[in-house]
Amino acid sequence: MSSGEVLDESVWTRPSPALRPYVAWYSGYRQAGLAPAVHRGLPSPYLTLILTLDDPLTLAAHPDPAQRPGAYQSLLGGLHTTPALITHQGRQSGVQVALSPLGARTLLGLPAGELAGADHPAEAVLGGWVVEGQDRLRAAADWPARFRAVDQWLLARAGAVAAPPPEVVHAWRLLLAQGGTAGVAELADQVGWSPRHLSERFGTEIGLAPKAAGRVIRFDRARRRLAAGRVGSLAELAAGCGYFDQAHLAREFRALAGCPPSRWLAEESPAVRLAPVDDE
Repeated sequence: MSSGEVLDESVWTRPSPALRPYVAWYSGYRQAGLAPAVHRGLPSPYLTLILTLDDPLTLAAHPDPAQRPGAYQSLLGGLHTTPALITHQGRQSGVQVALSPLGARTLLGLPAGELAGADHPAEAVLGGWVVEGQDRLRAAADWPARFRAVDQWLLARAGAVAAPPPEVVHAWRLLLAQGGTAGVAELADQVGWSPRHLSERFGTEIGLAPKAAGRVIRFDRARRRLAAGRVGSLAELAAGCGYFDQAHLAREFRALAGCPPSRWLAEESPAVRLAPVDDE
């Protein structure tokens, strides 16, 4: 790319069918010649795995306020309930893997709870496997080839690692299917465990307790519908996503995104339209 040329690419795709139990989607981005900007990394039901293509990923703030800002060639983040702040000076590029917490043991070799609430240099957690994946990604010529490279890299990693307990798998899928509205007592009744035991095992495998996970799922659904223009008003959005009212939705946006819905939409759209609106 010549000096001064503007590049602004944002694409997403589904992974290979064999990976879909573990990975929801890939999103790729390559931008240059743009104005410096700040992006909010919002809570979602997916772990974040980012492999950069060119410049490092710069985080000005993490979900854990005690974690210092830093630059990352690759990043692995667990589920969280507060936003991260990502900055760039006009250039950024990479591929983000939206990894289900149910896939953490299979693809990462550890439960998602060990990553909860923090960002990590992926190579520090996963070793040379991450460097290998990044090398494959950078050698690919275009987005289809990059996504194929990530597919092959992840498929080679998937092994005979023990899956989370079926009770946790069932509870997580029920929570997703109900848009985060199911309570822990209902989930425990469905899987045949006590609420306390379910909460403990769920937190270990997922990284959040059922109540907090439901809150993140509701918020993620609401903000994606808002970005996609799928609602007529914030009151309708609140009702459709399981909030008591519009004020409840607004409070959750301020808590989980760090700003009101209108401000978030003005700052992030249309770049947020990189993934499906819902999981169904």
